[in-house]
Amino acid sequence: MNTEILPIDKDSLSRSARIIKSGGAVAFPTETVYGLGANAFDDGAVKKIFEIKGRPNDNPLIVHVHKNYDLSSLVSFIPDYAKALAEKFLPGPLTMVYRSENKVSPAVSCGLNTLAVRIPSHEGAQRFLEYVNLPIAAPSANVSKHVSPVTAQHVFDDLNGKIELILDGGKCSGGIESTVLDCTGDTPIVLRSGLITREMIASVAGKCGQYVMKEGDRVPSPGMKYKHYSPKCRTALFDFGDSDKAFKYYKECLAEGLKAYIMCDSGVAGRYHIENLLDLGENEEQIARNLYDKLREGENLADIIIAVAPQKQDGIMAGVMNRLKKACG
Repeated sequence: MNTEILPIDKDSLSRSARIIKSGGAVAFPTETVYGLGANAFDDGAVKKIFEIKGRPNDNPLIVHVHKNYDLSSLVSFIPDYAKALAEKFLPGPLTMVYRSENKVSPAVSCGLNTLAVRIPSHEGAQRFLEYVNLPIAAPSANVSKHVSPVTAQHVFDDLNGKIELILDGGKCSGGIESTVLDCTGDTPIVLRSGLITREMIASVAGKCGQYVMKEGDRVPSPGMKYKHYSPKCRTALFDFGDSDKAFKYYKECLAEGLKAYIMCDSGVAGRYHIENLLDLGENEEQIARNLYDKLREGENLADIIIAVAPQKQDGIMAGVMNRLKKACG
C-alpha cells in the first residue's frame, strides 16, 4: 500500500471520507497527538485499527466527534457536571467516559458498558470530522508502545505502507494525549492525566477524584495498563533532585563510547555543559508540547536518552510525568 501525506483541503477530505466509509483507516491531526481513525460503527474497521497498530484488544479506544455532533445518540446519560465541563473545556483536550451500550462497535470499548468521547479543538480535526460526519474511533497513529506522533512525518515513520492517507495538520500544539475523565458516577474521576488538569476540573465540577488502578482491574481508559511512549533506544530516568547523578552518568556513558543525550528542561540544562542535549523548554506548556518530539529526535541520535524529571510535577506536569515514567522509567 502506498501511504501519502496530504494537506487538509477539499480533495484530501473527500478522499478521507471515501476511505472511512469503505472500512479503511485515516491518520489525522488533533491538538494533542495524531490519531488513527476509523468508523466507530464499523466493527471490521475498528478491529483493523488494532491490527495496524499491533494494539492489545483489551485496550479501549476514544471516539472523536465534531463540535455539533449529537452526543445523545452515542451515550446513555450525561451528568450535569459533565455538561458544565463540556461548556468550559470543549472543544479541547478532554475525553469524557459515559455510560453507553450498543451504540457503536463493541470493539471500541473492548466489551465495557462505557464509551470515551472527545471533541478535539484542532481546526483540521474538526474539518475532517465534520466532513465524514461519523464518530471516529482513534488511538494515537503509531505502532503500539512506540512514542506517540506529533507530526505527519512521525505517523509516516511508523505506519508507512499500512494506511493509505495521512492528513497533515502541522505539529500538534498540545503534545501529550487528552485527559480522560470518568463521568459515569456522581463525581468525575481522572483516569489519565493530561492538559486539562484535575484542579481545573474540580474548579468547575466542585470536586474531582483520581483513579488508581488495582491488580485485576479491566482497563477503563487508554494509556493505563501497558508500556507506552517508548523510544527505540535505551533510556534512563533520574529525579530532579538527582540531576548531578544524571550528568555524571551521562559523562560515564560518553566515556564508554556511547552516544548519550540528556533530555531535560531549559533550567536544568543551564546548570551543566551538555553537548548532546534534548531541551524540552522553559515552562509546562513547552515541556508537554516537546516531550514526544524530543523522544523521537533522541531515538534517531542516541544510544541512550538520559531523562531528568522536571521539578514541578503537579498540574500539567502530572500528565508529563505519567508519560515520562512510561517512556523512560
